[in-house]
Amino acid sequence: MNGEKMNGLTISAKVQEAGVVGAGGAGFPTHIKLSAQAEIVIVNGAECEPLLKTDQQLAALYPQQLIKGLTLAMEATGAKQGIIALKAKYKEAIVALEPYLTEQLQISIMPDTYPAGDEVITIWLTTGRRVPAGKIPIEIGVVVNNVQTLLNVAKACEGEPVTTRTLTVTGAVKNPITVTVPIGTSLREVLELAGGGAEDLVYINGGPMMGKVITDLNDPVTKTTGGLIALPKDHCLIQRKNRTLENILRIAKTVCEQCSFCTELCPRHMIGHELSPHLLIRAVNYKNLGKASMLTSALTCSECGVCEAYACSVGISPLRVNLVLKAELRAKGVKYQGELGKVDPMAKHRLIPTDRLIERLNLRSWYREAPLSLETYVPNEVTLKLQQHIGAPAIALVKVGDVVHLGQVVGEIPEGALGARVHSSLDGTVTQVTPQTITIRKGGAAK
Repeated sequence: MNGEKMNGLTISAKVQEAGVVGAGGAGFPTHIKLSAQAEIVIVNGAECEPLLKTDQQLAALYPQQLIKGLTLAMEATGAKQGIIALKAKYKEAIVALEPYLTEQLQISIMPDTYPAGDEVITIWLTTGRRVPAGKIPIEIGVVVNNVQTLLNVAKACEGEPVTTRTLTVTGAVKNPITVTVPIGTSLREVLELAGGGAEDLVYINGGPMMGKVITDLNDPVTKTTGGLIALPKDHCLIQRKNRTLENILRIAKTVCEQCSFCTELCPRHMIGHELSPHLLIRAVNYKNLGKASMLTSALTCSECGVCEAYACSVGISPLRVNLVLKAELRAKGVKYQGELGKVDPMAKHRLIPTDRLIERLNLRSWYREAPLSLETYVPNEVTLKLQQHIGAPAIALVKVGDVVHLGQVVGEIPEGALGARVHSSLDGTVTQVTPQTITIRKGGAAK
């Protein structure tokens, strides 16, 4: 910022130019969030997915930059309060940030539970405010960004675009590590930075609860890649994630006893949302029996996975059933409309302690430190996806044979669309352009 105070429009414009998106997983373009007016900006540093270590380590290492990103977000939105949501066990991050706290900037200590990092739950735990089902945080005056997003906001306002991603590589690898790599680096290369894994392993992109099984390690790292977890192919998590939809629906129709435990532990239901997984299972089993708002409440599912991975004792996956319903409802253009109910008086006591979740997921033997490396790996080639965000894919601005430099815009937001820019993460030459990707090889012109 070169010492000059920026106004909100300038900050939002800089963030848009830099291609910043939500690094927590959804990838919502951050400049849109910062264009709204809010009362509170929350830094979501809960990182409640077991095994992942990225945000807590970045907050401890770069406290000044994180505070700068938070302050810029507050300036852009007009917010008067900034809250950094952390767990008490993130002691290094807390100690590093404490010197920067003021009356307007405070740390809020959250319980060591899952899913404390869910955006809606984070808001409720830190402010007491509740986001109505089907609505977004700005409608109650709140903007939420995670640690890495706000670090990218701080960089953007210094003219530095998003070209790298920090992620944890852990599980059944030789040396669990948290690394920073150029966006577009293959997951296979990222795995090698942790010493590689055995042949009979399966990999999850993201956290153990919400992450997806990887079918190809040649897939590239994107702006939203949360982690890379290696587990044996017979691990319960891998088996659950690999179940076919046909198998899941068959189990739901034959063994669901309507105990309602999935609903009692559903975080969104506990804070007053209508979402009731056991009723949705019953509706599917009996040809969509139930009132309209209950059926469309599937659209409000956060996909946290509590219902399938923790609550259900007979192996049903209400989550996967919800995903099917969501797809059908969205295809029809249906939106949820319902009232916000009362908070369950036991809500805070029904959030799942992390230690208990680790045991339930059989992850104890893989729960190891993954220290943050300060080196940035430079691959020989990167493949940049033109859609690493919510909204329309970026439009390629380059062609095969073009020589590009680090930080150069190679993908632009379509005019009038929601989207995010894509920048080259290498100095090199464009070797391939498809409607989905741009491939860049380090070095001079293509032969």
